Amino acid sequence: METVNKKRIFFIIILGLLVIGNVYFGLNYFYTNSDLQVLKGNEAKSVLNEKVLNFTGMFVNKVLQANTSVDFDTRLSLENAVRDLNDPEIMTEWESFTASKTQADAQNSVKKLLGLLVSKIQK
Repeated sequence: METVNKKRIFFIIILGLLVIGNVYFGLNYFYTNSDLQVLKGNEAKSVLNEKVLNFTGMFVNKVLQANTSVDFDTRLSLENAVRDLNDPEIMTEWESFTASKTQADAQNSVKKLLGLLVSKIQK
C-alpha cells in the first residue's frame, strides 16, 4: 500500500511539474509573440521612413536643385516613388504640386509637401 502511495505522489509531482512547464512556456510564447508584433510594426515604419527619405532626397536633388526644367523620365520616376509610398496625404500634396499653374502655387505646394514629408519621417 505504501508503494502505491509513493507512486501516486511521484506521478502527481510529475504532473504538477508538467502543468507548470506548460504554463511557463505558454506565457513565454505569448510575450514573445507580442514583442514580435511590436518589432514588425517598427520594421514597417522603418521601411516607410526609408522610402520617404529616398523620395525626399530625389525630389530635392532632381527638382529643387535642378538648373533646367524637369524631364519626363524624372517626373515619371518621382511619380512612381510617390505611388510606392502608398500614403494618401503625400499623394494628395504631390498632385497639388503637379497641378500648380503658377510659380507661387508651386512654391506653396512644395512647402506643404516638404513639411508633410518631414512630419511623416518623424512619426
